[in-house]
Amino acid sequence: MVDYLIFLAISTAIFALFGLGLNLQWGFTGLINFGHIAFMTLGAYTTVLLSLKGVPLLISAVIGAVVAALLGLLIGFATLRLREDYLAIVTIGTGELIRLVVNNQELPVGDTWVSGAFGVQSYTIPFSTETNLITRLVMIGLLTLLAAVTFFVLWRWIRTAQRFLVADTAKKTSSKQELASRLGVGMVLGLLTAAIYLSGLIGLYSNNPKAGFMLLSLLVLAFVFWRLEILVRSPWGRVLKAIREDEEIPKALGKNVFWYKIQSLMLGGAIAGVAGAFFAWQLSAIYPDNFQPQLTFDAWIMVILGGSGNNIGTILGAVIYFAYDAITREVLPRIIPLDEARLGAFRIMVIGLILMVLMIWRPQGILGKKEELTLGK
Repeated sequence: MVDYLIFLAISTAIFALFGLGLNLQWGFTGLINFGHIAFMTLGAYTTVLLSLKGVPLLISAVIGAVVAALLGLLIGFATLRLREDYLAIVTIGTGELIRLVVNNQELPVGDTWVSGAFGVQSYTIPFSTETNLITRLVMIGLLTLLAAVTFFVLWRWIRTAQRFLVADTAKKTSSKQELASRLGVGMVLGLLTAAIYLSGLIGLYSNNPKAGFMLLSLLVLAFVFWRLEILVRSPWGRVLKAIREDEEIPKALGKNVFWYKIQSLMLGGAIAGVAGAFFAWQLSAIYPDNFQPQLTFDAWIMVILGGSGNNIGTILGAVIYFAYDAITREVLPRIIPLDEARLGAFRIMVIGLILMVLMIWRPQGILGKKEELTLGK
């Protein structure tokens, strides 16, 4: 159970990171990107191929993020003057183009060239070897600090809604709903934080390499979330929201809308590139088929579930998605007598039904704000 919880925590952290990049592009800027997987693919392959050349892992991951950001720059110059529907078509084509190029070209794997269809294996992974006692104690301290900060942030997030309820007497109903939703989400995330902390504590103490990798992925997710929260509350973030609502208004105020869109596309792509590096490290062997368009739509599901334009909502969407995936894999086979292929199709059908119900009942998502809804503009 500890190993399984660590695996789920790593997967959730990677795709929450992936979803945060998409949420910046679509939730805050209104850019419909159906080719988000292209950034992850470039980040993963760049990181892995450079590490096989002897480049340190940290530098390899940073270069992978930069390459993914440069792809965002190229896509931006080529497509951001198009309408939203054309942008969506071009981005999904770009995602498939990158995957097919990687699949059909020879790649510099170490000192030789290998066909991309054969994949890349035997590359260095963080914390792949056993660590000494001092390193483990430092990692346990970092995990404890991260858990404490998470509990504090959740408490402050709930307290903010409570203070707003007391101060705003004109919108009592909406404020109560906001407080109730934050209280429920905060309790769920708090319980999950406690479960992950205990699993990580046991894993680190027993020298489980995956526990160290889980800690690294959670630290990177926390750092990216922290910086994004600062960015979207800054004047830069307010311009992005204005572009999402009506780009003619920031244009009239003298803002370079095209350049702001490129910045959003590049930064979101860089975040997805970092997620690609972690995805490659988690898999320990990557193939072009690991980067199907389905992963982009999984990220869309997470953003829509949690609420577009809300970073905590994106993380919540990733938690719900992987919790649903884990529970249905374990429970459904005992309830419904179907073979594996039909069971997989049934699980996808059920999550599609959940999304349709959510779009009818709460189209802004669990934590999204209806006045900031970007669907159907």
